[in-house]
Amino acid sequence: GADDFFESYISIASTVPSVLCLIGNFLLVNKVPASVRILSSLFIMLAVFLVITVLVKVDTSAWTTRFFALTIGCVIIVSSASTIFTSSIFGLSSRFPMKNLQALISGQAMGGTISAIASVIDLAAAADVTDSALAYFLTADIFLVVCVMVYLLLPRLEYSRCVHPSAEDEADLGGTTNTSFLTKSSGIPPIRPILQKTALLGFCLFYVFFISIIIFPSLSSNIESVSKSSGSLWSTKYFAPLTSFLLYNFADWCGRQITAWIQVPGPRSKLLPALVLLRTIFLPLFILSNYQPRAHIRTVVFNQDVYPVVFTVLLGLSNGYLGTLVIVYGPKIVPKELAEAAGVLMTFYLMLGLAVGSACSVLIVHLM
Repeated sequence: GADDFFESYISIASTVPSVLCLIGNFLLVNKVPASVRILSSLFIMLAVFLVITVLVKVDTSAWTTRFFALTIGCVIIVSSASTIFTSSIFGLSSRFPMKNLQALISGQAMGGTISAIASVIDLAAAADVTDSALAYFLTADIFLVVCVMVYLLLPRLEYSRCVHPSAEDEADLGGTTNTSFLTKSSGIPPIRPILQKTALLGFCLFYVFFISIIIFPSLSSNIESVSKSSGSLWSTKYFAPLTSFLLYNFADWCGRQITAWIQVPGPRSKLLPALVLLRTIFLPLFILSNYQPRAHIRTVVFNQDVYPVVFTVLLGLSNGYLGTLVIVYGPKIVPKELAEAAGVLMTFYLMLGLAVGSACSVLIVHLM
């Protein structure tokens, strides 16, 4: 029974702790310096990934249930640490100019694109599952080590000293001082003014990711090629990895990149929430594509492969573009000293959208 709901278990194990950690991070934003939060979360992730890397080569067939529990445990720890890492980095970047925050968000999507490319290469080349798993986890280990090194270099950079003078003081004092602008009040950031100012943007962010996670990956990756019966490699083995994963991630990355040049509509425009709500139309479009297996809704309206491809590109582009705009606007419409807390709060809205959306996607898949 665990197999059928494996993906649901994993997504619950990764979203629920994340939301709790985000709340924790918001409360600690002025109490624990960003460097401590960022480095400790990186080291925790590294430790867990090293354990998993070792386990790849261990035969676990004798203790599958315990291994499943261990996997879920690892997912919980990694997602908690990665949430604290991501939202702390968001908070830190919120104090830099807008283009830095935009670059951070584009970089995340680039990571998604690279991992999608890796999985396609893996499909084509891998002979042994354990070897490819080993390769994946070793890559993660290496990237985490690089992250730690790069982060330690950050305060030494000329640019970050100019933009963010407290980084220099922090380096001089051995990293013990608080890097927040709110050094006078080391309490919890005032949540009401931030909530009031970012409420609409927060809803937009929530809804962008809510729609995206419902469709991708659970709906879009189960859309089959119309010509699957022909048995060609394109229509069987490579259809979902290429059309669903690679294409979506690439479109998402492009959408995020476009925001570096074009930032329309503005943060207070009525067009922004309208465009965000308009994305709801993707739900029926994907449901009426060739999603298999279908139990209840029999009709396939869009019975050509080009349809889901176009829908996926539009879904990815709009997710990247609108999502990035909203995240970047968030910290900019609050007073400067609240920017870091607003950055963390925006991550919270995003996570909430993912959490509620992943719960709904389980429902929708059952209704299909």
